[in-house]
Amino acid sequence: MFRSLAGEPRHSALRSRRKIRRSDTGGRAAALDRRTAGRCFLAACRRTGQATAAHARHGRNRAMIWDPFLSPDDRKRIEQTGLTGPTGLGARPALIVIDVSWGFAGDRPDEDILDSIRRWPNSCGAESWQAIEKIMALCETARTRGIPVIYSTGRAREDAWDIGSWAWKNSRTREQVPASPQDKDANEIVAPLAPTPSDIMVYKRKPSAFFGAPTATHLRRLGCDSVILTGTTTSGCVRASAVDAFSHGFQVAAITDGCFDRAQASHALALFDIAMRYGAVIDAEAAIGHMSKMEPPANSTLPNA
Repeated sequence: MFRSLAGEPRHSALRSRRKIRRSDTGGRAAALDRRTAGRCFLAACRRTGQATAAHARHGRNRAMIWDPFLSPDDRKRIEQTGLTGPTGLGARPALIVIDVSWGFAGDRPDEDILDSIRRWPNSCGAESWQAIEKIMALCETARTRGIPVIYSTGRAREDAWDIGSWAWKNSRTREQVPASPQDKDANEIVAPLAPTPSDIMVYKRKPSAFFGAPTATHLRRLGCDSVILTGTTTSGCVRASAVDAFSHGFQVAAITDGCFDRAQASHALALFDIAMRYGAVIDAEAAIGHMSKMEPPANSTLPNA
């Protein structure tokens, strides 16, 4: 039985809402308070990582992370599209780690996101590090099974001449990030997730890990038919990469608890968009289970294999 966020059966929750609507102004105010409380509860769950475990598993009969953002009319329309079915993960996937750098994660795992953004303009705060733990586990499994791990990160001239549209879209793009005690480069992959010699790094200047980078060429050389997407931001670079991977003919899966964003809504609805149009949306546990069943290739074409 589908249950509401508060844990009551859905039909009971619907009856409760109908009663509230029939009540007086005070009742309507109470309804607003309930909705506000529900949103606050979900936000708190996201902060502690509970929402990922409770609402992010892929399955038609399970609550999804985007459910609180959809109206009953939305659900009816979606059911009619034929686009909602899950897709397979492919026989030869590659794990893609998108932009998990100091600039997007910050360098203090427990730091509040607003404090982190003051020092790192693109930071997603503490939630970055919850996802990084999942990505580390995914990378470890992929490497043991001979599955390619491809990292992407940004690269630009020191004078920022080649940043293109970012110059006018983001007022903080040209800011010089204050040097930390370790003098970290904003585009450097965070140390706990640092690539190994068998991993592949691609450099990009736009959101997608494919645009202007040799990612598709590498995937075809490696014989891959699918990609497992992790990293940041879910609504920006991850979603853009999903669109491009799909356009190149690869099967796509995005990892709910292995992706992160600055806003709960953009994270959830970007995953919803990927699930509706471009591929599967699953959690790290499911992806690890899928990869663990794969036999390493007899003749690997990975670097340093």
